[in-house]
Amino acid sequence: MSFKDQAVVACILLFVVFMPGCKSSGEVSTTPTTANADTGTATAKKNTAPPAKSNADGTLPSGTGVEKEKPAPGTGNVQGKVFYNEKPAANIEVKLCETFSQYVSGCGGETFITKTDSAGEYLIKNVPPRIYEGLTVKVFDTKYYVFATSGIVQNAKYKIEDGKTFFAPDTHLFKQDLKLLSPKAGSKTAPSNIEVKWDAYPDAAYYKFSIYADSASGAKPEYDYINKRVDGLSYALDKPLSPGSYRCTVMAYNGNDIKLAESAGDITFTVTGDAAKDTAK
Repeated sequence: MSFKDQAVVACILLFVVFMPGCKSSGEVSTTPTTANADTGTATAKKNTAPPAKSNADGTLPSGTGVEKEKPAPGTGNVQGKVFYNEKPAANIEVKLCETFSQYVSGCGGETFITKTDSAGEYLIKNVPPRIYEGLTVKVFDTKYYVFATSGIVQNAKYKIEDGKTFFAPDTHLFKQDLKLLSPKAGSKTAPSNIEVKWDAYPDAAYYKFSIYADSASGAKPEYDYINKRVDGLSYALDKPLSPGSYRCTVMAYNGNDIKLAESAGDITFTVTGDAAKDTAK
Protein backbone atom coordinates (compact mmCIF):
# COMPACT_ATOMS: atom_id res chain seq x y z
CA MET A 1 0.00 0.00 0.00
CA SER A 2 1.39 3.39 -0.99
CA PHE A 3 1.83 6.57 1.09
CA LYS A 4 -1.37 7.93 -0.49
CA ASP A 5 -3.48 4.84 0.21
CA GLN A 6 -2.42 4.71 3.87
CA ALA A 7 -3.00 8.45 4.26
CA VAL A 8 -6.57 8.07 3.00
CA VAL A 9 -7.22 5.47 5.71
CA ALA A 10 -5.79 7.78 8.38
CA CYS A 11 -7.62 10.87 7.16
CA ILE A 12 -11.04 9.42 7.96
CA LEU A 13 -10.45 10.58 11.55
CA LEU A 14 -9.53 14.15 10.64
CA PHE A 15 -11.84 17.14 10.64
CA VAL A 16 -10.17 18.92 7.78
CA VAL A 17 -7.69 18.18 5.04
CA PHE A 18 -4.93 20.42 3.69
CA MET A 19 -5.07 21.23 0.00
CA PRO A 20 -3.01 23.55 -2.23
CA GLY A 21 -4.30 26.95 -3.31
CA CYS A 22 -7.19 26.98 -5.77
CA LYS A 23 -7.19 28.34 -9.27
CA SER A 24 -10.46 30.03 -10.10
CA SER A 25 -12.24 32.16 -12.66
CA GLY A 26 -15.03 34.65 -12.41
CA GLU A 27 -14.19 35.49 -8.80
CA VAL A 28 -16.45 37.88 -6.91
CA SER A 29 -15.42 39.49 -3.64
CA THR A 30 -17.99 39.94 -0.91
CA THR A 31 -17.59 42.26 2.05
CA PRO A 32 -17.24 40.65 5.49
CA THR A 33 -19.78 41.72 8.09
CA THR A 34 -18.89 43.84 11.11
CA ALA A 35 -18.22 41.86 14.27
CA ASN A 36 -19.98 42.44 17.56
CA ALA A 37 -17.29 43.44 20.07
CA ASP A 38 -18.89 41.25 22.74
CA THR A 39 -18.33 38.12 20.64
CA GLY A 40 -14.71 38.78 19.73
CA THR A 41 -13.38 36.71 22.62
CA ALA A 42 -15.84 33.84 22.30
CA THR A 43 -14.43 30.34 22.02
CA ALA A 44 -15.78 27.31 20.20
CA LYS A 45 -17.35 24.56 22.25
CA LYS A 46 -16.09 21.03 21.81
CA ASN A 47 -17.95 19.47 18.90
CA THR A 48 -19.33 16.19 20.20
CA ALA A 49 -21.93 15.77 17.44
CA PRO A 50 -21.21 13.21 14.73
CA PRO A 51 -20.18 14.51 11.29
CA ALA A 52 -23.07 15.71 9.17
CA LYS A 53 -24.37 13.15 6.67
CA SER A 54 -24.89 14.16 3.07
CA ASN A 55 -28.38 14.59 1.64
CA ALA A 56 -29.69 12.18 -0.99
CA ASP A 57 -28.43 14.49 -3.74
CA GLY A 58 -24.92 14.51 -2.29
CA THR A 59 -25.12 18.00 -0.79
CA LEU A 60 -24.21 18.83 2.79
CA PRO A 61 -27.23 19.87 4.90
CA SER A 62 -27.31 23.37 6.32
CA GLY A 63 -26.82 23.87 10.03
CA THR A 64 -28.84 26.29 12.12
CA GLY A 65 -28.12 29.79 13.33
CA VAL A 66 -29.14 33.43 13.35
CA GLU A 67 -28.97 35.21 10.01
CA LYS A 68 -26.62 38.17 10.05
CA GLU A 69 -28.33 39.55 6.97
CA LYS A 70 -31.21 38.54 4.71
CA PRO A 71 -30.21 37.63 1.14
CA ALA A 72 -31.39 39.87 -1.68
CA PRO A 73 -34.38 38.62 -3.69
CA GLY A 74 -33.43 35.80 -6.05
CA THR A 75 -30.22 34.98 -4.14
CA GLY A 76 -28.97 33.10 -1.09
CA ASN A 77 -26.30 33.63 1.58
CA VAL A 78 -23.59 31.43 3.11
CA GLN A 79 -22.64 31.98 6.73
CA GLY A 80 -20.06 30.27 8.94
CA LYS A 81 -17.32 30.51 11.59
CA VAL A 82 -13.59 29.81 11.58
CA PHE A 83 -11.52 28.97 14.67
CA TYR A 84 -7.95 28.18 15.59
CA ASN A 85 -7.36 26.48 18.95
CA GLU A 86 -11.06 27.11 19.69
CA LYS A 87 -10.62 30.87 19.37
CA PRO A 88 -12.02 33.01 16.53
CA ALA A 89 -9.67 33.33 13.55
CA ALA A 90 -9.94 36.81 12.06
CA ASN A 91 -9.13 38.03 8.54
CA ILE A 92 -9.20 34.51 7.05
CA GLU A 93 -10.07 34.11 3.38
CA VAL A 94 -13.10 31.97 2.52
CA LYS A 95 -14.10 30.88 -1.00
CA LEU A 96 -17.36 29.50 -2.38
CA CYS A 97 -16.70 27.74 -5.69
CA GLU A 98 -19.25 26.91 -8.38
CA THR A 99 -17.10 23.97 -9.50
CA PHE A 100 -14.24 22.23 -7.75
CA SER A 101 -11.58 19.73 -8.77
CA GLN A 102 -9.64 18.53 -5.74
CA TYR A 103 -6.67 17.07 -7.61
CA VAL A 104 -6.54 19.15 -10.81
CA SER A 105 -7.68 22.75 -11.07
CA GLY A 106 -9.22 23.62 -7.70
CA CYS A 107 -11.91 26.30 -7.74
CA GLY A 108 -13.66 26.99 -11.03
CA GLY A 109 -16.65 28.78 -12.49
CA GLU A 110 -18.16 31.65 -10.54
CA THR A 111 -16.29 32.05 -7.24
CA PHE A 112 -17.21 34.24 -4.28
CA ILE A 113 -14.55 35.43 -1.81
CA THR A 114 -14.85 37.01 1.62
CA LYS A 115 -12.89 37.19 4.89
CA THR A 116 -13.75 36.48 8.50
CA ASP A 117 -14.36 39.33 10.92
CA SER A 118 -12.87 39.74 14.41
CA ALA A 119 -15.31 37.11 15.75
CA GLY A 120 -14.13 34.57 13.16
CA GLU A 121 -17.46 34.83 11.31
CA TYR A 122 -17.95 35.20 7.59
CA LEU A 123 -20.88 36.00 5.32
CA ILE A 124 -20.92 35.36 1.59
CA LYS A 125 -23.82 37.46 0.35
CA ASN A 126 -26.27 37.33 -2.52
CA VAL A 127 -25.02 34.32 -4.48
CA PRO A 128 -27.08 32.74 -7.29
CA PRO A 129 -29.09 29.73 -6.07
CA ARG A 130 -27.48 26.50 -7.32
CA ILE A 131 -25.33 23.65 -6.10
CA TYR A 132 -21.74 24.72 -5.37
CA GLU A 133 -18.94 22.17 -5.33
CA GLY A 134 -16.48 23.77 -2.94
CA LEU A 135 -16.29 25.88 0.22
CA THR A 136 -12.68 26.42 1.29
CA VAL A 137 -10.99 28.27 4.14
CA LYS A 138 -7.42 29.53 3.74
CA VAL A 139 -4.91 28.53 6.42
CA PHE A 140 -3.73 31.96 7.55
CA ASP A 141 -1.12 33.38 5.13
CA THR A 142 -0.05 30.02 3.66
CA LYS A 143 -0.88 28.53 0.25
CA TYR A 144 -3.08 25.89 1.88
CA TYR A 145 -6.84 25.63 2.29
CA VAL A 146 -9.13 23.34 4.28
CA PHE A 147 -12.63 22.18 3.45
CA ALA A 148 -15.60 23.39 5.48
CA THR A 149 -17.13 19.92 5.70
CA SER A 150 -17.70 19.09 9.39
CA GLY A 151 -15.73 15.88 9.52
CA ILE A 152 -16.14 14.77 5.92
CA VAL A 153 -12.75 14.03 4.43
CA GLN A 154 -13.29 15.32 0.90
CA ASN A 155 -14.88 18.51 -0.30
CA ALA A 156 -18.68 18.51 -0.20
CA LYS A 157 -21.41 20.08 -2.30
CA TYR A 158 -23.60 22.89 -1.00
CA LYS A 159 -27.12 23.67 -2.19
CA ILE A 160 -27.79 27.40 -1.93
CA GLU A 161 -31.49 28.19 -2.11
CA ASP A 162 -33.37 31.34 -3.04
CA GLY A 163 -34.10 33.52 -0.02
CA LYS A 164 -32.26 31.29 2.46
CA THR A 165 -28.98 31.37 4.38
CA PHE A 166 -26.84 28.22 4.30
CA PHE A 167 -25.12 27.72 7.67
CA ALA A 168 -21.79 26.02 7.00
CA PRO A 169 -20.06 23.77 9.55
CA ASP A 170 -17.56 25.41 11.89
CA THR A 171 -14.04 25.20 10.48
CA HIS A 172 -11.10 24.51 12.80
CA LEU A 173 -7.80 25.51 11.22
CA PHE A 174 -4.51 23.84 12.00
CA LYS A 175 -0.97 24.87 11.18
CA GLN A 176 1.87 22.93 9.58
CA ASP A 177 4.76 24.13 11.71
CA LEU A 178 5.26 21.35 14.27
CA LYS A 179 8.96 20.44 14.24
CA LEU A 180 9.85 16.77 13.81
CA LEU A 181 13.27 16.11 15.34
CA SER A 182 13.69 12.43 14.48
CA PRO A 183 13.77 10.73 12.08
CA LYS A 184 15.26 13.54 10.04
CA ALA A 185 14.31 14.09 6.42
CA GLY A 186 16.49 12.05 4.09
CA SER A 187 18.09 10.06 6.92
CA LYS A 188 18.94 6.36 6.87
CA THR A 189 18.38 4.13 9.87
CA ALA A 190 18.55 0.50 10.96
CA PRO A 191 15.23 -1.42 11.23
CA SER A 192 15.19 -1.52 15.05
CA ASN A 193 15.40 1.07 17.83
CA ILE A 194 13.76 3.79 15.77
CA GLU A 195 12.54 6.70 17.87
CA VAL A 196 10.12 9.38 16.71
CA LYS A 197 10.78 12.71 18.48
CA TRP A 198 9.34 16.20 18.13
CA ASP A 199 9.33 19.63 19.73
CA ALA A 200 6.62 20.58 22.22
CA TYR A 201 3.80 22.58 20.64
CA PRO A 202 2.00 25.45 22.46
CA ASP A 203 -1.27 24.39 24.11
CA ALA A 204 -0.89 20.76 22.98
CA ALA A 205 -2.31 18.16 25.38
CA TYR A 206 -1.22 15.14 23.35
CA TYR A 207 0.12 14.12 19.94
CA LYS A 208 -0.45 11.52 17.24
CA PHE A 209 2.21 10.26 14.87
CA SER A 210 1.92 8.23 11.69
CA ILE A 211 4.51 6.32 9.69
CA TYR A 212 3.45 5.56 6.11
CA ALA A 213 5.24 2.93 4.02
CA ASP A 214 6.11 3.37 0.35
CA SER A 215 5.26 -0.13 -0.86
CA ALA A 216 7.04 0.49 -4.16
CA SER A 217 10.32 0.66 -2.23
CA GLY A 218 9.69 -2.65 -0.47
CA ALA A 219 8.55 -1.03 2.77
CA LYS A 220 5.64 -2.67 4.61
CA PRO A 221 2.96 -0.69 6.48
CA GLU A 222 2.66 -1.07 10.25
CA TYR A 223 -0.88 0.03 11.09
CA ASP A 224 -0.05 0.22 14.80
CA TYR A 225 1.99 3.28 13.87
CA ILE A 226 -0.77 5.20 12.11
CA ASN A 227 -2.51 7.81 14.27
CA LYS A 228 -0.66 6.48 17.31
CA ARG A 229 -1.47 8.63 20.35
CA VAL A 230 1.42 9.80 22.54
CA ASP A 231 1.15 11.99 25.63
CA GLY A 232 4.86 12.87 25.64
CA LEU A 233 7.32 14.17 23.04
CA SER A 234 8.73 10.89 21.73
CA TYR A 235 7.93 7.27 21.03
CA ALA A 236 10.34 4.35 20.57
CA LEU A 237 8.96 1.87 18.04
CA ASP A 238 8.54 -1.53 19.68
CA LYS A 239 8.94 -3.50 16.45
CA PRO A 240 11.38 -3.18 13.54
CA LEU A 241 10.40 -1.71 10.19
CA SER A 242 11.03 -3.53 6.94
CA PRO A 243 13.70 -2.01 4.69
CA GLY A 244 12.37 0.66 2.37
CA SER A 245 11.16 4.26 2.30
CA TYR A 246 8.77 5.74 4.86
CA ARG A 247 7.07 9.07 5.52
CA CYS A 248 6.57 10.35 9.07
CA THR A 249 4.13 12.99 10.35
CA VAL A 250 3.23 14.20 13.85
CA MET A 251 0.04 16.05 14.83
CA ALA A 252 -0.67 18.11 17.96
CA TYR A 253 -4.10 18.29 19.67
CA ASN A 254 -5.46 20.39 22.52
CA GLY A 255 -7.38 19.02 25.49
CA ASN A 256 -10.69 19.11 23.58
CA ASP A 257 -9.32 16.93 20.76
CA ILE A 258 -9.01 19.87 18.37
CA LYS A 259 -6.06 19.59 15.99
CA LEU A 260 -3.58 22.45 16.37
CA ALA A 261 -0.70 21.59 14.06
CA GLU A 262 1.13 18.93 12.13
CA SER A 263 4.67 18.47 10.88
CA ALA A 264 5.65 18.98 7.25
CA GLY A 265 4.11 16.36 4.98
CA ASP A 266 7.23 15.57 2.96
CA ILE A 267 9.56 14.17 5.64
CA THR A 268 10.77 10.78 4.41
CA PHE A 269 13.46 8.45 5.70
CA THR A 270 14.93 5.12 4.63
CA VAL A 271 15.24 1.92 6.62
CA THR A 272 18.29 -0.12 5.59
CA GLY A 273 19.45 -3.66 6.39
CA ASP A 274 17.47 -6.80 7.11
CA ALA A 275 14.57 -6.53 9.57
CA ALA A 276 14.48 -10.30 10.21
CA LYS A 277 18.17 -10.46 11.11
CA ASP A 278 17.84 -7.31 13.17
CA THR A 279 14.98 -8.86 15.14
CA ALA A 280 16.94 -12.03 15.80
CA LYS A 281 19.85 -10.19 17.41
